[in-house]
Amino acid sequence: MDYFYNVTYISLEGHVELEKYRYVYFIICLTVYTLIIFCNVVVISIIYTNNCLHEPMYIFTAALLCNALFGTTALYPKVLSDFLSEKQVISHGACLFQAFCLYTYSTSEFTLLSAMAYDRYVSICKPLQYATLVKMSTVKKLLFFCWFVPSCEMGISIILSNRPLCTFKLNRIYCNNYSIAKLGCGDISDMSTYGLILLPIAVCPPLIFIIYSYVRILEVCLQNSKEFRRKALQTCFPHFVIFINFSVTACFEVINTRLEGNITHFPHSRTGPSPQQIQQETSSLSLVVKLELLAFA
Repeated sequence: MDYFYNVTYISLEGHVELEKYRYVYFIICLTVYTLIIFCNVVVISIIYTNNCLHEPMYIFTAALLCNALFGTTALYPKVLSDFLSEKQVISHGACLFQAFCLYTYSTSEFTLLSAMAYDRYVSICKPLQYATLVKMSTVKKLLFFCWFVPSCEMGISIILSNRPLCTFKLNRIYCNNYSIAKLGCGDISDMSTYGLILLPIAVCPPLIFIIYSYVRILEVCLQNSKEFRRKALQTCFPHFVIFINFSVTACFEVINTRLEGNITHFPHSRTGPSPQQIQQETSSLSLVVKLELLAFA
């Protein structure tokens, strides 16, 4: 911990064998980050410049890609700079801001996926009512809800995490609010309780609705022709892959954060992968997700 103009700095201690592999880590993460930006920007540009793609399904796709750009930009630049730095530190305020951005991104991803599921559900199960139920005004309201509500939820969480620090070493390579709260002085039961209450509120409704919409879509597909099933699955499969992939990643992050304590490795491995390997795997999954989105366009 250093003080410079009354700024408190936190040391990020999650890096393993950084001196030996810093340039390998940097090149891999920079390549993944560049590809994610390139793929997302290309698809967003195609949707934006083609008036025929200004439909709810493609607008939700563009919103999901913009959200991905927001989340990756909150993570990768700092990680890349740490790979080339002698000291891996971050100010307390910047750490809180990074945690806010990452958790807002994650929660918004679930709500956007549920909005996309609603669009697919109406288009397949209620095609005659689609123009009435999924108007552009409805799309705008859904997009506002998908970003505004998660930002408010995470804002409250960050406020509860913002307290004077008693320890200044974070056993991670990026910031999250629960780990920051554990560095603070005093009891964190209020923060922990809020997190446990918020998790089912933020995750369960979108999750239940997505599962319900796909059960209804499957029922409708089984009652129609083979060609209808093929077209329905063609539009729904990328969304379903993204949902499964993101759910698994988010579940791992929540479990790892709540159970980690001072452990930075997988519990089932004696040595375990380094945090960089974990990040590389997550990055690779993220890249697959963004490439799958190309199927929409």
